[in-house]
Amino acid sequence: MRIAVVEPLGAPRKLLDELAAPLRVAGHEVCFESERSTDVEILRRRAEGAAVVILANIPFGGDLIRALPELRMLSVAFTGTDHVDCAACRERGIWVCNAAGYATQATAEMTIALMLGALRCVAEGDRVVRQGGVRTYLGKELRGRKVGIVGTGAIGLRVAELLLAFGCEVVAWSRSIRKEALALGVTYVDLDELLATCDIVSLHTPLTEETKLLFDRERIARMKPGSLLLNVSRGGVVDSHALAVALEEGHLKGAGIDVFEMEPPIPADHPLLAAPNTLLAPHGGFATEEALAKRARIVFENVTAWLEGHPSNVVVRGRSL
Repeated sequence: MRIAVVEPLGAPRKLLDELAAPLRVAGHEVCFESERSTDVEILRRRAEGAAVVILANIPFGGDLIRALPELRMLSVAFTGTDHVDCAACRERGIWVCNAAGYATQATAEMTIALMLGALRCVAEGDRVVRQGGVRTYLGKELRGRKVGIVGTGAIGLRVAELLLAFGCEVVAWSRSIRKEALALGVTYVDLDELLATCDIVSLHTPLTEETKLLFDRERIARMKPGSLLLNVSRGGVVDSHALAVALEEGHLKGAGIDVFEMEPPIPADHPLLAAPNTLLAPHGGFATEEALAKRARIVFENVTAWLEGHPSNVVVRGRSL
């Protein structure tokens, strides 16, 4: 069986070869690619003849899936799978498994980094020093802030834990109440109350039909004046134009954004590039050495589990082997 890793996974090649070794010993062909490409024809050639394709966050659309008649399983080295045409996979009976949990700590730490960076004006301080200036601003401390977590999945829960350690009051809104959050001391409130009362709002939801543009002009307007908005979930959850206007008009004090409507590079006219008090990151919340090594292990474990007949981390259930 051919197993095609169609884009680099960011882990050391030594580790990847170690993970691939048992599959090769079992007689399977495992092929790695060293350069990332989103070109559909290049991806088709890389995946041609493969029963299993391993990818991270490159778009994997229906036309490509339907052009790969031997494809039976996708092991996605990412938590979200909105970049994969899961409907086409269901039509074809192709299994889709993700790498849930690999970046929980990394993304939670990035969330805190963006909060601290925005509160303490880190980017502005760097600019001032490089230009030979002196401090002209005052920051704010994270301790004592009321923070609203939107989405209490694994990452949202870990962010709540870290915030409580900083001495924050943490409230949450989510589609389901988690007993783990209640045990931490997190209080669930309705979304309008969260928006109106929190100094910081941090987004940790998947991108679904229900969450698409969840933070539109109307919801952003309901946020507490002078508050911060953090998004390390999915770019499509926030209306970037509405957020930029709220920042320019001073309704929001600042924002920390790690995700956009598209993967970076973002276009030169993207509204958040000109928005004041905005800390931007190139979708790097997941990108630590530890997280990338963990996700490499998970995607190969997914393949092994599927081959053994008990698939793990299943997003789309395909046909039996």
